[in-house]
Amino acid sequence: MINKLCDSLLGELPPQFDIKEAEEKYPISYEQSMNTVLTQELSRFNNLTKVIKVSLQDLKKAIKGEVLLSVDLENALNSLKDGAVPEMWISKSYPSLKKLGGYMEDLKARLQWFDEWVKEGMPAYLWITRFFFTQGFLTVQK
Repeated sequence: MINKLCDSLLGELPPQFDIKEAEEKYPISYEQSMNTVLTQELSRFNNLTKVIKVSLQDLKKAIKGEVLLSVDLENALNSLKDGAVPEMWISKSYPSLKKLGGYMEDLKARLQWFDEWVKEGMPAYLWITRFFFTQGFLTVQK
């Protein structure tokens, strides 16, 4: 059951953002300070998705007996069985009180929103709830 859940969650996560490409497309500029916010957000989301992917891959290996089931992995396993977000994810995440399903849907929506920003340019409306670190957005001077 956990193996299938890990596969499903891994399949839902998109590839990491290409920070270098985003920095080239949206260079640091006094006239457009949101470029800095964008690349910082992409970096934070990359860190989070990396933790999620590595932990799920390690859980799959632990189930097969290829690696030891550490305390952190065991806690993650128990959280996933209960439909909760593992603490190792929350420690690297934006604030959220959602259960696993809601958390993953929210994460995918956030990642999609930033992906569209990178591909199509800054959106006309900025959703403050999509930002990982809202204080960074709120302190930008324009």
